[in-house]
Amino acid sequence: MSTDVWTTPERAALRAAVRDFCTKEIVPHLDQWERDGEVPRTLHKAAAEAGLLGVAFPEEAGGQGGSIIDQTIVSEELLYAGASSGLLSALFTHGIAIPHLVKSGNADLIDRYAKPTLNGDLIGSLAVTEPDAGSDVAAIRTRAVREGDRYIVNGAKTFITSSTRADFVTTVVRTGEDPHRGISLLVVDTGSPGFSVVRRLEKMGWLCSDTGELAYVDVRVPAANLIGEEGSGFIQVAQQFAGERLGLAVHGYGIAQRALDLTVAYTRQRNAFGRPLISKQVVRHKLVEMTRAVEVSRTYARSITERIAAGEQLFAEAAMAKNQAIEACSFVVNEAVQLHGGSGYMRETEVERHYRDARILGIGGGATEVMNDLIAKALFG
Repeated sequence: MSTDVWTTPERAALRAAVRDFCTKEIVPHLDQWERDGEVPRTLHKAAAEAGLLGVAFPEEAGGQGGSIIDQTIVSEELLYAGASSGLLSALFTHGIAIPHLVKSGNADLIDRYAKPTLNGDLIGSLAVTEPDAGSDVAAIRTRAVREGDRYIVNGAKTFITSSTRADFVTTVVRTGEDPHRGISLLVVDTGSPGFSVVRRLEKMGWLCSDTGELAYVDVRVPAANLIGEEGSGFIQVAQQFAGERLGLAVHGYGIAQRALDLTVAYTRQRNAFGRPLISKQVVRHKLVEMTRAVEVSRTYARSITERIAAGEQLFAEAAMAKNQAIEACSFVVNEAVQLHGGSGYMRETEVERHYRDARILGIGGGATEVMNDLIAKALFG
């Protein structure tokens, strides 16, 4: 497909604005945020003022009215300019927390949650995963029982991104016995009695992205906070999976490109045995293989993004884009650390962060093995 959509004057200006924002507002502080274990709320406000939070959301929901292509460009350019996969997961958690309620068209929920979030005033989170239910959404146990104009919610969630900072959590709950038609979505305010962050989880990577374990004990949630019809939660979640998986594909080829750029620069200036590393054939060949992996992954993911932006439903293809990009990323960041030598193993070297952050990409948003199973069912029945 044509790549012209990626290089229009408007999108070139968007790339420049994103790079400027990243250089000024993110890169100088990222090391400290990694040590803090979270990004500050002020970053959300600054990103909103720069027009980055709502770029792909409709104007009537408080966004800028762009498409998934514009969101991809924002993510790409942040990563190319020196942000991290963890930073993106923390800053753009609303990308998985509010699409369901925006798509529902519920003006009340949009006014109370979507608009303030896209304005940088609220932080939202999405709670799907449970101790006994990861990618298997139909197996969730957190239950919501209707009592008058309220739902009483009991259960537990884990591995929930941005949940320790969140003002609200879009929560997948069980409202019926059917594995699929018994699933619903509720917006739960984190200040509600009975809701608690049991603990902040410490991770291998994504250090600046806070992750929590949540408990719901007789949490009373207004029925008005139900997203869509009761029992429609499974299909609502499934409809957003393609976008989430393409987003993680961008994380994959984005940090791979950044690691490649850093490695090319390093091998040009680092001398070994009297000559720059990049003059060595084995190094040059590795750089070629890294470049090929990035280019193939980016080209395929962008082609699927264009088709989804045009209205196609491409669940299997989005999963393949995710798996391809993550496989490429794993290869590239590993080689980047290797070519940096001892310095690549040091926390002060940026490629070390990308190496750690890359490991979650084959797990989050559906594990690689689960993706392969879904792809197989779509392709072969």
